[in-house]
Amino acid sequence: MTLPKAQVDAISNLGLAHMGDCVYELLCRAYLCARGEKKVDRLHAQTIRMVRASAQAQFADKMLELLTEEELAYYRRGKNAHVHAVPKGATPAEYARATGVEALFGALFLLGRKERANEIFNLVMEEDHGL
Repeated sequence: MTLPKAQVDAISNLGLAHMGDCVYELLCRAYLCARGEKKVDRLHAQTIRMVRASAQAQFADKMLELLTEEELAYYRRGKNAHVHAVPKGATPAEYARATGVEALFGALFLLGRKERANEIFNLVMEEDHGL
C-alpha cells in the first residue's frame, strides 16, 4: 500500500510508529535469515534482541547521519511522541529514539519508499553487526 504524502503526514506520530514496528521487525527477520541462521529458536531470540528499544536506540544513533531532512522530520515526530508507558528494559530516552526509528520506517513504508528503508537498514547493519 502506498499513500500520498499528505495522508501519511496526517497519521499520528504513534500511528506511524505502530506501522514501523512491524516494518523494522520484518527487516530484522530478513537480515537474520539472509545471514544463514536456520534454527527458529535462534532466529526468534536474535530478532528479539534486535527489536528491543535499547537496540533500536543504538540503531538510531548510527542512522541519523544517513537521513534526509524529510526523513529526519519523521524520525523526530516519533522521537517526540508522547508515550504513556516505557517498557521495563528501556530508559525513556532509549524508548523515544526507538519510537523515532519506528515512525521513520512506518512513514517510508507507507510512502512506498521500501527501497530507501532497505538502504538505510542495510547501511547501518553493514556498519555494526552487533545490533
